[in-house]
Amino acid sequence: MDLGLKDKVVVVTGAAGIKGSIGETIVQELAREGATPVIVDRNDRGFGYAEELQAKGVDTIFIKTDLSDYTQIEAAAKVIEEKYGRVDALINNVGVNDGAGLDASMDDFMYSLKLNMVSFFAMTKFCLPMIKKVKGNILNIGSKVALTGQGGTSGYAASKGGVLGLTREWAVDLIKEGIRSNAIIIAESWTPAYDAWIKTLDNGEEKLKSIVKKIPLENRMTTPEEIASQCLFAISEKSSHTTGQFITVDGGYVHLDRSLLTE
Repeated sequence: MDLGLKDKVVVVTGAAGIKGSIGETIVQELAREGATPVIVDRNDRGFGYAEELQAKGVDTIFIKTDLSDYTQIEAAAKVIEEKYGRVDALINNVGVNDGAGLDASMDDFMYSLKLNMVSFFAMTKFCLPMIKKVKGNILNIGSKVALTGQGGTSGYAASKGGVLGLTREWAVDLIKEGIRSNAIIIAESWTPAYDAWIKTLDNGEEKLKSIVKKIPLENRMTTPEEIASQCLFAISEKSSHTTGQFITVDGGYVHLDRSLLTE
C-alpha cells in the first residue's frame, strides 16, 4: 500500500537510539516510504544515522537536542523552520522508563516528567505553526504503564498518563484546524533496551519466558517494525478520519481476557 508519505516532512523525537530501537526503526521505515525524516535526539548516533540515509539519497537531517530542555527544543524547531518550513507529521517518541519511583528524589521525578511528557508539549507547541501550514498531524508514543501501572516508576507512569491526556486534549484543541492527534500504546516490544534489561536479571531467561507466555496473540513480543508500520499508517492520509485515539499495538496484552492464556 502506498501511504502517500513521499517527501512528507516527519519529525521524530528520540530517534537516535540503538539500531533496532523504536525511534530508529520508525526513521528507517519513513525513509523506505520516501519521506523526509527529521531526527531529534541528544545522542550523537543521530549524526551517523543521518549520514547513512543521506548516502542513500534520503533527504534527512539530525538536530542534536536535549529533549529535557525546552529551550533546546525551541531551537530545534527553528532549525526545522529554516530548513523545511513545514511539518507534515510530528511523532513524539522519546521515552525512558527510568525507575523514578516513590523512593526517588524530587529532582529525579521532575526530570522524568520533563523528558517523558514536557518534551511532548514543547515539541508540539514549537512545531505547531509549521503543522498548521499543511494541516499535518501529531502522533504520541505511549505505554501500557499509563493504563496498568508497573511499580517503581512513578515518573514514567505519570508522564505516559499525561501523554494520553494531552493526545485527546490536542485532538479537541486542533479539530477546527483539521489537525489530528493520536497515540500509539506499546506494551512488550523486543527492543535493544528490553534486551539489556533482561540481561541485568539473574533469572532473565525465565522472566522473559513468563512475559511472552502472557501475550495472547502468538505468545510473542511485538516487533519494532510492527510498531513503526502502525505509526506510518496512523500519520498517513489513509487514517484521515482518525483523531483522539489510543491505538494499542501489543498482541492483546493489555485488554484481552486472561482466560485466553489457560493452557
